[in-house]
Amino acid sequence: MRQLPVRSIAVLATVGALALTGCGTETSGSVVGAPAAGADRTIRAHEVMQLTKVHEETGMTLLEGPAFDENGKLLVVDVTAPAGKPKVMRVDVKKKTSQAVHTDGRGAYTSAQFSPYDGRVYLTDYAHGEIVSLAPDGSDPQPFFSGEVDGAQMNPDDIAFDKEGNLYVSDSRSLSTGDAHGRVVRIDRDGEKSAVLADGLASVNGISFDADYRGLWISELTQNRISYLRLDGEGGMTSRHTAIRVDGGIAQTDSIAVDAEGNLYQALHGRAAMAVYDRHGERLATVELPGGTRGLESATNVAITPGGTKAYMTVSGPAGGYLYTFDALGKGTRQSNGG
Repeated sequence: MRQLPVRSIAVLATVGALALTGCGTETSGSVVGAPAAGADRTIRAHEVMQLTKVHEETGMTLLEGPAFDENGKLLVVDVTAPAGKPKVMRVDVKKKTSQAVHTDGRGAYTSAQFSPYDGRVYLTDYAHGEIVSLAPDGSDPQPFFSGEVDGAQMNPDDIAFDKEGNLYVSDSRSLSTGDAHGRVVRIDRDGEKSAVLADGLASVNGISFDADYRGLWISELTQNRISYLRLDGEGGMTSRHTAIRVDGGIAQTDSIAVDAEGNLYQALHGRAAMAVYDRHGERLATVELPGGTRGLESATNVAITPGGTKAYMTVSGPAGGYLYTFDALGKGTRQSNGG
């Protein structure tokens, strides 16, 4: 799900993690929770638990995912976890406990999604331009896709699966203002074929199918806009247009989730909040943390309980990485289960 919240990214050779620098939306020490202008309604999120602390090796923690497994447990990734620290965690939201699922010495994973085709967990390695998969219990790591697509290496961020298990990937490629080299890449479910579905995008980040699988919602981080790609049902795109312009202030558009009613949940990097829109672009609500909350700068993504309305969003900042919960406006489906 996801967006990377920075403008430049380098692989730290010694720890295999991300060095995130040059972010223009730092809000360390600021008070979170002021209502957004134009929102008809404020939804208050409540803390579930703290999952991580800032890592000494990388200087930060950044939670992403999240995605429910078939047993109702929540998988969460920590993008900047160093080697030896959990890069994928499984959370029991009822017991408020977590356990390590996977770590390695290399990956910088920005999203986690379960495939409807083989049931495995797919992770995007932003720093290395790769997609890897794991068994649901975190074992059996396998490379799924790497290499160039149409002559250019990917920086894969978020994933959306169609009903057949083909992958639609947001390929940021650049997080610099003014660059428009981002792409949406389609990869067949066996990983053998890939194609650029759309290009010329401004740091494309979030990606999710609409409620009817007729098109894709994508967020463009450095333009603070949500675009809609209408699909032809055969893996191609028929049209593309700017659908929503997000008034984010200092914040930028991160990952996207969609509920059963077709409502969009737009995560905000640089502000620990989410903006909620209907499919016609009307701002319905803003999800906020309790007033006075400090040290949390970004809400990166959300998962809504399948068939229910309990939502869990990943929030991070100098205070650490947290899970917060709120009541969504519609029930959860595959499109509202991480990215």
